[in-house]
Order: sequence, then C-alpha cells, then structure tokens
Amino acid sequence: MTDNLDAVVLAGGAATRMGGADKPGLTVGARTLLEHVVGAVRDHAPHARVTVVGPPRERPRARYVREDPPGAGPVPALRAGLPAVRAPRVALLAADLPYLAAHHLGALCDALASGAEGALGAVFVDTGGREQWLTGVWDTRALRAALADYAGRSLYGLLGPLDPVRVPLTGAPEGFDVDTPEELERARAARTPGHPGPS
Repeated sequence: MTDNLDAVVLAGGAATRMGGADKPGLTVGARTLLEHVVGAVRDHAPHARVTVVGPPRERPRARYVREDPPGAGPVPALRAGLPAVRAPRVALLAADLPYLAAHHLGALCDALASGAEGALGAVFVDTGGREQWLTGVWDTRALRAALADYAGRSLYGLLGPLDPVRVPLTGAPEGFDVDTPEELERARAARTPGHPGPS
C-alpha cells in the first residue's frame, strides 16, 4: 500500500563536480531536479510525508530540515531527516534524479515486499552491479536501529549490513542521477519535445 511510505530526500551536498552549483535547484524541463524527485514520490504515494534535508525552498512543498553542520554528508543528513518519518517504510533518495518515476518506487516496494523473509530494504543496482544507496526503500524501524548503532560516515557501511534486495535498474539511462554538467545537458535534451528520451 502506498500509504505505508514516507521519503527522505538528501539535498544538501556540495555538488563539487557541478562547480558548486545549487544542484537540486537546477532545472530539467519545467521543474527543478528536486521537484522531479518529490513529484515521483507523490505520484507513487500521494499521502507520503516528504522530508528534504537541505536549504528550505518555496518549491516543492515538503518538510525541510538541515543536518548539523550543513554539508556534513549523507549519514548526518539521514539522521536529521529520519525523525520526521512516520510510515513503516521510507524511501531514501538523492535530489538529483531527473528520470525517477513512480514506477521505480513501485518496483523497489514490490521487491521489498516479495523479497526473502526478513528483508529490510531494496536498492537499485546499476549495470555494473553497484548499489545506488540513494535510490532505495527501507524498513523504517530497521533503519532507525541501524543508524542508532552506527558511528561511521558511509552509506555503504550503514546500509550494506541490512542486506537489501538488489533490484536491477533497467530501462534507464546510464547516468540515472546528475553529477556533471554533461549529464545535466543529456537530461535536459531527453525532456525536449520530440526527443525520444529514456524509457
């Protein structure tokens, strides 16, 4: 059930490969990258509580919080955002996913529901078999417990021991997220009318 999902979107990184730009605020089509991500969550789960960890913005509508100190990394950002989650499952997402759609979140939720007994999460893996830790859905209670006991700084160290279901990211462009100006331009071209775009 989609009512069982909230989301935490990490939007406070330094974007060094984008020259320090405000990456979540960059536009693809008529919406910012952050609006694309939050929109995908709401398309999948209209009643989800969405918490954005990053500077407050007029759009999209969401709860905004900051990690301490700002820019401290994804684990402190998750610590700041997770307390706002009320649903039994939480989507942990980056703010730079212009291709993210409701069906991606549906695939992760389905994989978690149909995974091995006791599965605590589901995460996309790219064509190289690398986990995309900021594109996953997790059991909220298990994630809280793991975070409470974790003193490290890497998402791999935090999330890997939860042994999530690995879900192949199929039918998506190689650069599913946007880390460089070139990837941003490809995403913008894919949103141009008449361009076939990614499947």
